[in-house]
Amino acid sequence: MIKELFNLEGITKIYRRGKEEIKGVNGITLKIKKGEYISILGPSGAGKTTFLNMLGCIDSPTSGKLIFYEDNGDKFDLTDMKENKLDEFRRENIGFVFADFFLIPSLTATENVELPLLFSSDKKVEQDYSKRVLEIVGLGHRLTHKPLHLSGGEMQRVAVARSIVNRPKVLLADEPTANLDTGNSEVIFNLFEELNSKGMTVVVATHAEELALRAKRIIFLQDGKIVEDRGGK
Repeated sequence: MIKELFNLEGITKIYRRGKEEIKGVNGITLKIKKGEYISILGPSGAGKTTFLNMLGCIDSPTSGKLIFYEDNGDKFDLTDMKENKLDEFRRENIGFVFADFFLIPSLTATENVELPLLFSSDKKVEQDYSKRVLEIVGLGHRLTHKPLHLSGGEMQRVAVARSIVNRPKVLLADEPTANLDTGNSEVIFNLFEELNSKGMTVVVATHAEELALRAKRIIFLQDGKIVEDRGGK
């Protein structure tokens, strides 16, 4: 039986600009199961980034509930959680990948990947694992290279490695191939598929429709609402 991971109940996010109200997300109700690979598609302004930010607890909804289920079946409402507990939740459960790589130029690939481990309780074991993660993303030969000496595709793979070094349950990627060419975009999506095949839940927001349709489930957003939810290949 596939276990439920997230349950979004009427999630809405309202931004205020003067007297104007802008609904970044407008009443989304959705269930996400453990091990799913989901692509979020939609035009600019559809609410893809807002949706991911709330799913990953970077931002909080204006209304609605975001329920998370532990492996043992316990559940808790993330919208009622205090900020220090949300920090802990993100660190232990969520990995993020963005269009901009956000690598520190003065650090090597290995050192960039190790940044999340500053908060790890077992740094030595985890640091050894960080090198293996770089090998997983095909960069075992770039461990000591700094971002200046890496291609765009390689920098994004370092960013993916950094996002999974803490073994998160969920990988969230927001337009991860926006700054990449077709070949490197293919590499990144192949990597997402490989991670998903090993049990990781993957949710990707993208404009790259041809690649997005390879996901097992495709959710189309428009004006902050789900207009279609269907299976992929």
